[in-house]
Amino acid sequence: MEGSVVLITGTRKGIGRYLAEHYVQRGAQVVGCSRSAPEWTLTNYTHFETDVTDEAAVRKMVAAVGKQFGRLDVLINNAGIASMNHVLLTPAATAERIFATNFQGVFLLCREAAKLMQRRRYGRIVNIGTVALPLHLEGEAIYAASKSAVVAFTQILAREVASYGITANVVAPTPIETDLIRNVPQEKIAAIIERLAIKRLGRFEDVANVIDFFVRPESDYVTGQVITLGGV
Repeated sequence: MEGSVVLITGTRKGIGRYLAEHYVQRGAQVVGCSRSAPEWTLTNYTHFETDVTDEAAVRKMVAAVGKQFGRLDVLINNAGIASMNHVLLTPAATAERIFATNFQGVFLLCREAAKLMQRRRYGRIVNIGTVALPLHLEGEAIYAASKSAVVAFTQILAREVASYGITANVVAPTPIETDLIRNVPQEKIAAIIERLAIKRLGRFEDVANVIDFFVRPESDYVTGQVITLGGV
């Protein structure tokens, strides 16, 4: 990763912050974004206060990356939100908000990043899925549906950008100890873990391990794939 330029969304905390630190440590120039400023700083890290659902803001950020670094090697779409509700109790506004961040944000970043990547005919795109999709978790219908859209989009995107030397893949984590699950009842988390082959919470390192594989230059023959963690 030495000298590579990596753009990661949702870096203020959680998985995104871990990935920013991970790739800086591996020698990359990392660009991150979130809707508000992080409470930390990092050498070789540039932060944008960008809402991934805002098309103009996304275009401006990616253009700034191109102007500052002249390239973009890796895009990791980590930003995401969830809301656990029974379908009958889910407001339309909640569904719209989840799809705007989890799907539209991914679409906008992928589109703009691929335009920049194609200049050098090289790029790696990794989008984040979820085990809520293959496990059909009750209470997460809208969240899982938004991630299902990400999977379908990524698999078709992979074919559309393959001729530019760009790959696109998905890693689907199990529950990880982040703000996304802190308000989920412990018994529900325990029930999810019980359905996994490897019965533990996921770790940041587990996600980074798969992303490391996807973004290697040698992984140029791997695209349109979904790797689900935990043995689902």
